[in-house]
Amino acid sequence: MLDHLPALVRVLLVFCGMVLAIRKSVPLGHAFLAGSILLGFLFGLGPLEVAASVFRSFTHAKTLCLAAVVSLILILSHSLEAVGQMQRLLANFQGLVRTPRVNLVVFPSLIGLLPMPGGAIFSAPMVKTLGGNFRFSGDQLSYINYWFRHIWEYWWPLYPGVLLTTTLAALDLWVFVSALFPMTVVALAAGYLPLSFARSSESPAKPDEGAHEPKRPSLWPFLRELTPIAMVIVGGLGLGFVLSLTLPPSVPVAKELGLIAALGSSILWVWHTGGLEAAQRWRLLKRRPLWDMFYMVGAILVFKGLLDDAHAVEAISAELLAMKIPLLPITVILPFFVGMVVGITIAFVGTTFPILISLVHSFGESQALLSYMMLALVNGFLGVLLSPLHLCLLLSNEYFGTSLMKVLRLTARPCAVLMGCSIVYFFLLRHLL
Repeated sequence: MLDHLPALVRVLLVFCGMVLAIRKSVPLGHAFLAGSILLGFLFGLGPLEVAASVFRSFTHAKTLCLAAVVSLILILSHSLEAVGQMQRLLANFQGLVRTPRVNLVVFPSLIGLLPMPGGAIFSAPMVKTLGGNFRFSGDQLSYINYWFRHIWEYWWPLYPGVLLTTTLAALDLWVFVSALFPMTVVALAAGYLPLSFARSSESPAKPDEGAHEPKRPSLWPFLRELTPIAMVIVGGLGLGFVLSLTLPPSVPVAKELGLIAALGSSILWVWHTGGLEAAQRWRLLKRRPLWDMFYMVGAILVFKGLLDDAHAVEAISAELLAMKIPLLPITVILPFFVGMVVGITIAFVGTTFPILISLVHSFGESQALLSYMMLALVNGFLGVLLSPLHLCLLLSNEYFGTSLMKVLRLTARPCAVLMGCSIVYFFLLRHLL
């Protein structure tokens, strides 16, 4: 009976069910897999057709490579945490920059280079110490720790949302990274808007005349601690490029294989230099979140596969074309709303991007796909930043003893700037590309 409803209504029913499941703390993988199966049935596929679609999507080379990349990133993140490398990175940075307001931004930003759940809690003690030089309240310190922790997530290639976007849209990862980088510059600048860097009355005493300024520490220990991250970025870029030139076109995952090799090498480097014993390594590999992430990525791509196999996206595109709803507001509003509701980047990408990508093609805007994906990812992530379910926001607020609404009010202003800039940048990218 439901198969007579408009395609848009049927997909919205599935979509609302998935969002409700996520809100009820159902694991993302379960929510996406159940939503995929329901979607297939609502669009008239039989049990065998649904099962065949699920199997094809789970075993596709792109699915396996993306799941492997995301899982290896998680292993690297946990490994760096286990050997204390992120703490050493931050410790070796101290003293390199003498300006306290710069350090306030740098410490959470450095932590943000690695996608770890609740990572804002790592930089919170340093932000609190450095913030003592300024008249900052608890909500301002929490905002600083939260906002600058997330300035990379628009383009940094270690974030699963970026990897999933380029996979779903079949975009070159490094072209995408280059195009999205300016949004981090905007986020960095906009992040200062709610802050006033008035020095506190208890400013440090001036040194005695003739006293020597403390010697600036060496840069090398800091750069040495960055080695694992540099191995992933430089090695992944270089090896992926070489493989894409040497492997035949029948191997569509050459660049992903380069990134997998670079991640594997970086993990082995961390294990070796950090002195992790075999038992510790095994504990890292068998952690439940690692396998949950692998399963979740597979389930998201199953959802995308069933949208294609059920011809749901084509039907939705035809209905939206008939209603003459402009593509631009859909691209901004849909990911933003879902990001705010679920509070997880990979969830809004997995649910809304397959539909948006098809709409872009249906509207005859294929040449501007990169511009639309930029707009969708930026605005979806702004929704995540404003979500009351975002783990980093909750942990940061708890540490600084402040309330959710106070920090969200501070976050809203730079988010509005980013939204406006993303729309302007969309038209610029569309014109240039």
